[in-house]
Amino acid sequence: MSLISDGFAAWRECRAEYDDTLYAQYEAAEEATNGAMLNARGREKKIDPFTLFMGNETRARAYASEELIEHWESHPRVTFAKFEKRWAAQREAELIEDAA
Repeated sequence: MSLISDGFAAWRECRAEYDDTLYAQYEAAEEATNGAMLNARGREKKIDPFTLFMGNETRARAYASEELIEHWESHPRVTFAKFEKRWAAQREAELIEDAA
């Protein structure tokens, strides 16, 4: 396998693991808020609550209900950028350990 192919395979693996994390975050928040994840502005604009778990913090907080914002205080949103950094660091540590 080429270095590029290895890189793409690793990215796909990371993305798949993030998707699992993303859905788990959403489901936990939905349960914690009893489904009340949007504020009035978010409901008016027909925002999909799932989209609040992706993208930038400003947009998420602009449409999130007070209950959801409170949930995020103890269970912070994990964006793909944050997840990818942690995933890459963990992968690198595992490779170093395997090489030792």
